[in-house]
Amino acid sequence: AGVGRGCALPNGVYTVEDLAALGAKEENKWCPYFMSKRLLQTASVVVLNYQYVLDPKVSQVTMLGGADIPVRRPEGSRIDEVVPGAMKEPSIVVFDEAHNIDDVCIEALSVRLDSASLERSSKNLTDLAAKVEQTKQIDAARLQEEYQRLVQGLHEAGEIDDQVAERISSPVLPDDIVVEAIPGNIRRAEHFINLMRRVVLFLKSYLKERKEARTEGALSLQHRMEEEAQVDSRTLKFCYDRLRSLLNTLEVVNVDEFGPITRVADFCTLLGHYVKGFIAIVDPYPEAHGIYDPVFDFSCLDAAIAMRPVMKRFQSVILTSGTISPLEMYPKMLAMTNVVSTHSFQIQLDRRCICPMIVSRGSDQVPVSSRFALRDDPSVVRNYGQLLEDLVATVPDGMVCFFPSYAYMEKVIKKWYETGVLARVMAKKLVFIETKDIVATTYALANFRLACDCGRGAVFFSVARGKVSEGIDFDRHYGRCVVLFGVPFQYTLSKVLRARLEFLKEHHKIQESEFLTFDAMRAASQCVGRVIRSKRDYGIMVFADQRYSKQDKRDKIPEWIQTFMDITATNMSADAAIQGARDFLLQMSQPQIIDSTTCKSLLSPDVARQRAAEKSRASTVHGFVQEEDRPEKRARTL
Repeated sequence: AGVGRGCALPNGVYTVEDLAALGAKEENKWCPYFMSKRLLQTASVVVLNYQYVLDPKVSQVTMLGGADIPVRRPEGSRIDEVVPGAMKEPSIVVFDEAHNIDDVCIEALSVRLDSASLERSSKNLTDLAAKVEQTKQIDAARLQEEYQRLVQGLHEAGEIDDQVAERISSPVLPDDIVVEAIPGNIRRAEHFINLMRRVVLFLKSYLKERKEARTEGALSLQHRMEEEAQVDSRTLKFCYDRLRSLLNTLEVVNVDEFGPITRVADFCTLLGHYVKGFIAIVDPYPEAHGIYDPVFDFSCLDAAIAMRPVMKRFQSVILTSGTISPLEMYPKMLAMTNVVSTHSFQIQLDRRCICPMIVSRGSDQVPVSSRFALRDDPSVVRNYGQLLEDLVATVPDGMVCFFPSYAYMEKVIKKWYETGVLARVMAKKLVFIETKDIVATTYALANFRLACDCGRGAVFFSVARGKVSEGIDFDRHYGRCVVLFGVPFQYTLSKVLRARLEFLKEHHKIQESEFLTFDAMRAASQCVGRVIRSKRDYGIMVFADQRYSKQDKRDKIPEWIQTFMDITATNMSADAAIQGARDFLLQMSQPQIIDSTTCKSLLSPDVARQRAAEKSRASTVHGFVQEEDRPEKRARTL
């Protein structure tokens, strides 16, 4: 974050490590955490996570979202006069990688509870009650010690004689004096803990009430809690703040241990504040495998609820992403009624370094698709396997393959193993698979990169919407080709998804098929975008499903990908796609001819020299030299 005026630090870019190192110096001795909180209000530029602005629990602490900030009125204006921009903070908020911002908003305002988490919540309440009693005893002992010191001081000063000192030093202090010495929020802690116990007991009975899935509105759930748990809806609003205050007063260090009861308190606060845009769903069989493990979801259905305070507080809000397409869908979902401009910028590349292709049928002209009706068709799995074998034999270094779900990936890989496809693939490249275990996936990614670095080559099987599809880059030789086996639609039988689709249709006039297609295509675009991370990079993008060739799907592919997709590449067979990949890789292997206008500065020589001089002066402020030339420093601050 760039540090602005009103701060003791010189101007510059500071990471958390920088603040910790500066705070540890003898002349400073300040806490980097509290210093960073202070800098949030004075910095010129702050780079942080979405939750610091969108999640009300976090933004309340950082004071970056939610509350309105009054604007200074011009001189001579009346108090009742409307001032343009009043109650707006003159700041610009930029949400980068905002293609999934609606999901982030919904996740920040949703709570999931199951039987195990409710049992841990009960244990948390028992531990809190024990800590409250321990604090009472400590405070009572502290007051008794202070009283003894007072008597001893009076005796030593000659104010009282030995007989009086002996008589008043031994009695036990009255209970009302001891209770008065305990902080008020601890005195009332028992009432709050008992209230939370009633809430947990209500949720346990509500979770196991019936063995079929059911939904209930937030207002109806409020009435049930008032009748059965004797909890007023007005009291629910303050549960989260009350719990946080209690944990701070008890000086609880391991806050993570109280995560289950924190989620229950979060649910209570959401239920107390919101009636519209939320729904309670109980699903006794969440994994759809016949295993009874009921789950309670208090789900937010309206992403605009989390976005509305941000739009109300800040003067300008910008959403940007390389895969934010189509643009007109986001103002609808986020209820952005005052949109100034929506614009898609074309990508500027030195050469044609992207080769997107839509493969709609195999070499035997049989259509390929991952839709439910064809998932058990052996010809589809066979054609997918043949396409993978041909690509492995054609593409050097690393390849990444994405499947719509873990279940479909396991089914296809099993068939490939039985038919010998995997053995033939591993003869040319090593194979690594993403799993639900984060640690195992991390090891697989590390070994995948080692295989690519040593020249052996590797294929990484992954799942759309998984960890690899969002946060991992396969730049340079790690990802010369990405393949999408199917269209990554969401699980349409999900109770939460069905409720959200109904809400979008009723309140935002977004049809079910429109949203599902939009959501699937942005997930697909995010997957294929993993392989192009710079202007010098190049890669092949294969959309292996006949549904991608339809106009409603193609129109939702980002424009910078559509620009490089020829009309002949929108409906290809597998053998034609392999030939297209060979031609593209042959072209990429040729020496690049740099145009005379490429890589030239758009600044005039005088302006360029002036900018360089300003940068040199800014690098040394108050004797503090910025280490801008060190590569590790640049990598850490970008």
